[in-house]
Amino acid sequence: MIINRIDIRTNRSVDRDPRDGTSDWIMVKPTPAEVVRRPLISWPGMAADIVQANRPEKIEACSRAPLHLLVLNEQGVRSDGETIIEGLPRSTLKDLRRKLTFVPAGHGYREWRIPRGPTRVTYFHIDTAKFQPPLEPAVAEISFAPRVFFEDTALWLTATKLKALIENAGAEERLYLEAIALVLIHEIMRLGGRRAAAELPARGGLAAWQQRIAVEYIEANVSEEISLTMLAKLARLSPHHFCRAFKQSFGIPPHRYHRNRRIENAKRLLALPALSITEIGLNIGYSETSAFTAAFRRATGLTPTGYRQILA
Repeated sequence: MIINRIDIRTNRSVDRDPRDGTSDWIMVKPTPAEVVRRPLISWPGMAADIVQANRPEKIEACSRAPLHLLVLNEQGVRSDGETIIEGLPRSTLKDLRRKLTFVPAGHGYREWRIPRGPTRVTYFHIDTAKFQPPLEPAVAEISFAPRVFFEDTALWLTATKLKALIENAGAEERLYLEAIALVLIHEIMRLGGRRAAAELPARGGLAAWQQRIAVEYIEANVSEEISLTMLAKLARLSPHHFCRAFKQSFGIPPHRYHRNRRIENAKRLLALPALSITEIGLNIGYSETSAFTAAFRRATGLTPTGYRQILA
């Protein structure tokens, strides 16, 4: 059994015991022949660590650091195991597929699992103080709460897209990767504004499958006009009931959620210097540059040009 301990700040193996509560670490204990642990990939303010296994050998992971930790469970049903996060009751949930876990900076995290079938987990380590380009000062004021095995479709889609880029992107796509990482930060900031109990279905809100199908439809058609009638039909609700339930679940009405996703896509595209402001506006669904500029300013307080200058 090999114990991998990585100091997140230096990406180097360390020998100190992380359970002393003073180390900046993520520790994973796999069986070498059966578990593949990808090297830690990092850039300013963020690092990613991917673990995958195909045999029912025990896997342990734990972390305590002045960094946020986002755990993406793409595959993973465990026959036994538990997850312990400081500030939350321990969880023995077996089916971890499509589940996210968020551990705020400074909180202890410890998990072990005996997989039943293939396991694929990605750990994102996030240091908002060192992120490049620098994040808004308001980020430091957000009080994040720990959350275990929750579903959030927008965050899931962004995290899986970032993971795919980490695995496949070449050096020439580094700016694109960093832009998606910035979107991930904003998705986590959105979570920070919710109550910790938000991981449970909001009373009167959409069921998890309704949230998923609505958000996936918006993501697939983000640059198009989307009718409330179509979204309601997908969720098998009347337009009035759907709009009310959507707002209960996400805190904002569907049209504003759609607009916000357009703006997040614009932020990603603004990191690509080859695209003009007009091209980006057209790409995300604005036929007039002036309309795009006005919408972007309302959402961010900056013009697209000003935001691009900050990225540069």
